Amino acid sequence: MRTNTTPVPNASPEPGPTTTAGQRPAKYRYAWPLLIAITFLNSIGMSIVFPVLPFVIGQHVPSTHLGLWVGALEAVYAACAFLVAPLLGALSDRVGRRPVIMIGVFGGALGFALFGVAGTLWLLVVARIIQGLTAGDMPAMFGYVADITPEGQRAKRFGFLGAVTGVAFMVGPAIGGPLAQIDLALPVLTTAAVDLVVGVICLVALPESLDPANRSGRLRVTKLHPFKVVSDAFARPQLRPLLIGFALITCPFMFFSSNFSVLALHTVAWGPTQVGLFMSVVGVLDLIVQGGLLGLLVSKMGERGVVLAGAMTQLAGCLGLAIAAQWVPLPVLLATAALVLAAGQGATNAALEGMMSSAVAAHEQGWLAGGVQSIMSATQALGPLLAGWLYSAVSHPSPYWLGAGLIGVAVVALRPIRANRPL
Repeated sequence: MRTNTTPVPNASPEPGPTTTAGQRPAKYRYAWPLLIAITFLNSIGMSIVFPVLPFVIGQHVPSTHLGLWVGALEAVYAACAFLVAPLLGALSDRVGRRPVIMIGVFGGALGFALFGVAGTLWLLVVARIIQGLTAGDMPAMFGYVADITPEGQRAKRFGFLGAVTGVAFMVGPAIGGPLAQIDLALPVLTTAAVDLVVGVICLVALPESLDPANRSGRLRVTKLHPFKVVSDAFARPQLRPLLIGFALITCPFMFFSSNFSVLALHTVAWGPTQVGLFMSVVGVLDLIVQGGLLGLLVSKMGERGVVLAGAMTQLAGCLGLAIAAQWVPLPVLLATAALVLAAGQGATNAALEGMMSSAVAAHEQGWLAGGVQSIMSATQALGPLLAGWLYSAVSHPSPYWLGAGLIGVAVVALRPIRANRPL
């Protein structure tokens, strides 16, 4: 594995195994459809539990502390993922993507099963720790997409997977809400079952994407702790503004994703069914933006234009949530602001991921994904905890006022970037 800070040439061959004629072997013909299916099922499993998490946790904590504990459990998960993401990302560069993806999905199945049967708050914490420590599928999935996709098409494919995730986020909560009416644990146990299905698909049908010739050398443990990986990534001039913008933009979305169910409960008295149906609407919007509009937007505006426009859209959504929480507690304003924020986030992330992927060589895709996942996990750890504390101790709108400010700083940081800069 190479983790030096010297910029690498942007001249790597098209990723993925090829024959002497330049064609991929037949066994890779269905890799992309399988990846779509795995992403869809995995996202359904995750999103089924979104409407019920506050209500599951609410069985063990008083209402006044609900926002804080929801944020704390999200932070525990993310902190564990932060610690292991560089190792698992680098491991996917060394041994391949498929084994690491299977670690993630089978570990997730175990963690969600424990979460579903937990009878105490501390067992819920243990379940989230297991889920976090095995959350290795994201860096490996990022690397898998880069392995099988020509450089110029990566932003489009990242966007398409975002759209698939959006569809799953439409289906999952729509299933989770009604299941919660039967039993609050049922959506969580269903998630465990879906993860098992994904694991079986990986085991029997998903081919390895990383050509042995593109695999890294031996793993150097001293270079795999998250702070080292992140600092090495930030040391590269072509990555630094992208990573800063990514971190600043991701944190407010973590405020929203971890806190929205609680905000909807306290602001407009929504229950799990209403939250689940609304998350389905968010999924439809993701499908429209990332599945239909993103390719057109990138072709018209370029990746940089999509990033900046998406960030400004997120800023408007964050301000709308703050206003709804502080002055105008109307369902229509809350829903509209949340949809605007989610639409901007989807477009911005897909374009940023494509730009970051194009900024490193083929053998560094897992390393980059590990660094990006560490940043995301750090924001997932700090964001929900900070949002929960602000929501409970300061005021309900305060996480969203802060989020709007962070997005404004991100826009300033991202303005100098240029898409497809020579490295």
